[in-house]
Amino acid sequence: MKILISNDDGYQAAGIVALYEALKQVADVEVVAPEHNNSAKSNALTLHSPLYVHRAANGFRYVNGTPADCVHIALTGLLDYRPDLVVSGINNGANMGDDTIYSGTVGAAMEGFLFGVPAIAFSQVERDWVELQSAARKARELVESMQRQHLIGVQPWLLNVNIPNLPYAQIGSVKLCRLGKRHAAEKVIQQTSPRGETMYWIGAAGPVADDAEGTDFHATATGHMAVTPLKVDLTDHASLGYWAQTAARMNAAS
Repeated sequence: MKILISNDDGYQAAGIVALYEALKQVADVEVVAPEHNNSAKSNALTLHSPLYVHRAANGFRYVNGTPADCVHIALTGLLDYRPDLVVSGINNGANMGDDTIYSGTVGAAMEGFLFGVPAIAFSQVERDWVELQSAARKARELVESMQRQHLIGVQPWLLNVNIPNLPYAQIGSVKLCRLGKRHAAEKVIQQTSPRGETMYWIGAAGPVADDAEGTDFHATATGHMAVTPLKVDLTDHASLGYWAQTAARMNAAS
């Protein structure tokens, strides 16, 4: 099994190091990750400036770009093979509910999925890497389970996994979940720069609006690993009929 690892916290982040150390026990693993923190970059690609790849002392390769850049470059020329699995993380903080839309961790995994490679995004629920080794061990066990079920290296799928910051023995079983929902983000923070210009900082994420049983928020709050299968198709299939009627009326009017 050959695994490509990336993240959005940067190649020096504790989460990616722990994930690498865990997965290299069961696979041939290569790391291609951003040079700096790229949180909330989603699926962004760098199109108007060159990208450079360097190798760190520990063997990791790092790119002056986004998480999606890293996976894109790796799969379109940097690697001389096609990995069986793309893994992103372990992120420093949760990627649940609406956060998955913005997440660079999910964006890196999704880039692998778009190229037809199975992919998993791993995150810890709380920040600061508490019980990181436990999370890395759980991540390895999930990958091993997927391999035993012959799900790796076949058709593509995309999973978003959030692991509570608990000791290994206290982390519950895998819960298959839907994404929860947050309220709108808090108000933008306005400040004045030393030059007298107005600066704006994006406000904190809003509080949880939907953490009902069956959501990723509920699963992790009760000590379980939350696993959510994701898709890329943004089509609102349920309302296609409504919009077809609207389009017909517009065409008739014209």
